[in-house]
Amino acid sequence: MAGDDQPETADVTISPPLNSTEADTRQGLVVRAGSGTLTGVTAYLDGAPVPGRFDGTRSTWRSDWALAPDREYIVNVTTAADGTTATTSGRFRTLTPARTFQVESVIPAPGETVGVGMPVIVDFTAPVEDKAAVEQALEVRSTRPVEGAWHWVSDTQVVYRPRREWPAHQRVSFTAHLSGVRAAKGVYGTADRTVPFAVGREQVSHIDAETHQMRVVRDGEVVQRMAISAGMATTEEYTTTSGIHLTMDKADPVRMVSPGRKKGEPGFYDVMIDHAVRISNSGEYVHAKNNVWAQGRQNVSHGCVNARPDQAAWFFGSSLRGDPVVISGTDRELEWNNGWGYWQRSWEEWLKGSALHAAMPPRLLPTALPTPAVDDRSTNPVKPDDSPSGGIR
Repeated sequence: MAGDDQPETADVTISPPLNSTEADTRQGLVVRAGSGTLTGVTAYLDGAPVPGRFDGTRSTWRSDWALAPDREYIVNVTTAADGTTATTSGRFRTLTPARTFQVESVIPAPGETVGVGMPVIVDFTAPVEDKAAVEQALEVRSTRPVEGAWHWVSDTQVVYRPRREWPAHQRVSFTAHLSGVRAAKGVYGTADRTVPFAVGREQVSHIDAETHQMRVVRDGEVVQRMAISAGMATTEEYTTTSGIHLTMDKADPVRMVSPGRKKGEPGFYDVMIDHAVRISNSGEYVHAKNNVWAQGRQNVSHGCVNARPDQAAWFFGSSLRGDPVVISGTDRELEWNNGWGYWQRSWEEWLKGSALHAAMPPRLLPTALPTPAVDDRSTNPVKPDDSPSGGIR
């Protein structure tokens, strides 16, 4: 075998070339046999194998992802032709970027159990100009097949959504393979980021502002009915939005202050509200309220969904981030970018926001997920009726 610094001659092409000192990272490592076949390709970075695969004829091997910048790679290639074998070995070093970028934040949180409508929201530390290259480096794997796509909300944020809701009770892993990916001229990723999470039970809540009723469906069965009071609709601000919301966060209590009003002005309020579950960025929550006289009869709120205190506490305790809350019966539509209103866009509209203009094929994780340890117990369960309507699509 030839030494690392003196590659043995063989009918093989390695890109980046061995002995390179400022190798481009974007195309990854590619090994091609000029004749014969590749019988073995191994590449190492800091002693760890570089993942890659052969094509169907074993004439080409490609690394799965881009190469890390400012690092040294060791490559060993064995070819076979006409009954003889040859080995090529060597090393190269990748370029040093002028600037770098990375993942700034990811929702969901690592290890979180979420609802079936949950998006994957990724923020970057620098604006992304080559969105297609970055999007190709983003991978979502799940234990049950899911078709999904990325949608660019801004130059620094991209969101993944399944075509349909996540299948319940499974494990998901998101990985940003950004190391070596160019986001803009001179700007390269230097580190990957992986966030595992789980999808829990399917829970979808249906709220009808006209009948003042809320129905919570879990895994196809109605588990709770709640009389509610929605927005009074005297102004757009006080009108509850109709559409597919997602539970975004929750707190007990939440301080609610009237927007754009000072103390003493008409319509001013500054109150602490118990068991509040947020469903948009325009101030909408499902929360506890003592106006039981109006619940089931009349819409009197400032836009939130009011519920009986004990039932609001139940909903608070049983909600996961990403649970769909489908509201109907008002003339104000939820905007797709109001909070996590991403399900308001059709699949065709969602794909238009992808730099690749295509869905990501399902990619499977190797093992099944045990049922997540989520407390799904209801303090006031009801028997299912004949119209659970659990899905959001």
